[in-house]
Amino acid sequence: MSISLVPTARRAACAASLFLPLLARASEIDGAGLSAWWALPFAGMLLSIALLPLLIPHVWHHHFGKIALGWALAFIAPFAAVFGLGAAGAAFMHTLLGEYLPFVILLTALFTTAGGIYVRGNLHGSPSTNCTLMAVGAVLASVMGTTGASMLMVRPLIRANDNRKHTAHVVVFFIFIVSNAGGSLTPLGDPPLFLGFLQGVEFGWTFKHLLPETLFLVGALLAIFFVLDGWYYRREGVLPQDPTPDTQKLGLLGAINLLLLGAVVALVLMSGLWKPGLAWDVAGTEVELQSLVRDLGLIAVTVLSMVLTPATARLANQFSWAPMQEVAKLFAAIFLTMLPVLAMLKAGAAGPFSAVVNAVTGPDGQPLPWAYFWFSGLLSSFLDNAPTYLVFFNLAGGDPQVLMTVLAPTLAAVSAGSVYMGANSYIGNAPNFMVKAIAEDRGIRMPSFFGYMLWSGAVLLPLFAVMTFIWFR
Repeated sequence: MSISLVPTARRAACAASLFLPLLARASEIDGAGLSAWWALPFAGMLLSIALLPLLIPHVWHHHFGKIALGWALAFIAPFAAVFGLGAAGAAFMHTLLGEYLPFVILLTALFTTAGGIYVRGNLHGSPSTNCTLMAVGAVLASVMGTTGASMLMVRPLIRANDNRKHTAHVVVFFIFIVSNAGGSLTPLGDPPLFLGFLQGVEFGWTFKHLLPETLFLVGALLAIFFVLDGWYYRREGVLPQDPTPDTQKLGLLGAINLLLLGAVVALVLMSGLWKPGLAWDVAGTEVELQSLVRDLGLIAVTVLSMVLTPATARLANQFSWAPMQEVAKLFAAIFLTMLPVLAMLKAGAAGPFSAVVNAVTGPDGQPLPWAYFWFSGLLSSFLDNAPTYLVFFNLAGGDPQVLMTVLAPTLAAVSAGSVYMGANSYIGNAPNFMVKAIAEDRGIRMPSFFGYMLWSGAVLLPLFAVMTFIWFR
């Protein structure tokens, strides 16, 4: 893949795992008038990602783009037949212009800039070194976003462990810690928190109210990882010769990309804070000036990174466009088929998922923090966590002043669930799939979709249960 991918792609995740300021609405589809059957293409897409690499790996790896396109058509074609070409076209353009292109443009900028930074020299992948790299990544995640921190730190981590036999667990815990939990302290960390910031939540609110929870979660994960990695490390005994031996002092190649990463953060912040009030209607989708400036700026950053980065840095990083290509194709179908699911959730008590609304409300009509934590979290494990956060934010009243004070436990629960539980599946947050794709591109045999969920179920869910009893009762 080349830079021509930039105008080919879309957002998720997430974003990026970073902090996309894009999704104030799930879509313009009226979820109250939809049947739950409209969720079938989305379910089919998830099952394809989960099962086909196991059942027919050769077919999947060569044709996953065509399979993703098939599920996208399985939604949009019947939707056009039932609701008309105009409604289907509006839904498609909303996804393309309002979500997909901004997502991929941002993700491509982060992927390109972080992939141009090579940590010269070699670290040794001992349990203590791996924990240190993950702890640094967790701190960076709340500064440059989970996607930026993941793209920056995953390659040095993989290279540090490239002479070890057992490495998949290292990448799994990296996803838990850096790609998700670490991004919970500022609106820069993860898209849901940035969306809350745009709704009126104070910039430092999450730091003050989620710091104990985040320290507990990251600290517990690092402790569990240290014990597990130590067991693997001792079991491996004498390691084979390191393919990246100590030939140079530690240093950076392509350091110009650190400035470009700062430019990415600045552009995203600008698009959330600058409100010139100028917008254009493009096929029924509103394109605001600040979003256009951001996306053009991110494309410029991507081009500058490709031009200014020494070729030796990308060569040493084994930089490849294959992971970006896979994410772009799969998430295009995921976000399109996800539209009716989010619309039905947005409809609240009037939609087919009204049971969710009833489950998060107590007999006295007040929100239940534990229910908000688990429902927002479990849905964020498979849906885009930014609009999912917004759905529960509005279910709890939608008044930021009330949510930051009287209902602070509820807002903390929604924020924590939306960010932390993005780690429950590969598609819960955009950098999860990116990290998996990069690891597999380097020859690491990562767990399958369900295999990864066995890891998250065994490690994360018990920790979330403990956190519920301590903070979200």
